[in-house]
Amino acid sequence: MNKITYSIGELAREFDITTRSIRFYEDEGLLAPKRQGQTRVYTNKDRVRLKLILRGKRLGFSLAETRRLFDLYDTEDSSASQLHTVLDLIAEKKLSLKQQMEDINVLLTELGGLEIRCREELQHVEQKQQRKKSLGVPK
Repeated sequence: MNKITYSIGELAREFDITTRSIRFYEDEGLLAPKRQGQTRVYTNKDRVRLKLILRGKRLGFSLAETRRLFDLYDTEDSSASQLHTVLDLIAEKKLSLKQQMEDINVLLTELGGLEIRCREELQHVEQKQQRKKSLGVPK
């Protein structure tokens, strides 16, 4: 997109989110559109930041973590300390995601076992009902 400015409605449609969500990100200090009277005017930088906010959200980053990353890169020059901070955040997030993956795998295994037991019990109950039915025994 080579457009210079965007309205809140245009960004909401592009990213399939509500205007209320965009205003929330503004309230949280993650976006700072210019104003023309009462109208918000978003630049391409705001559009990119919104895209990064939504991507970070999908990847499990909190808004505080996203804000921290933005704060690091809102300066003109990157420093070794900024890059170390970003690497630390990445390592923390990777560790958290690996733990979630392990937890999900354990849960899937447990659910698989429960499903097998339920199907076996259901088969047993249905066979029992079928035997009663064939013998003419009321329920």
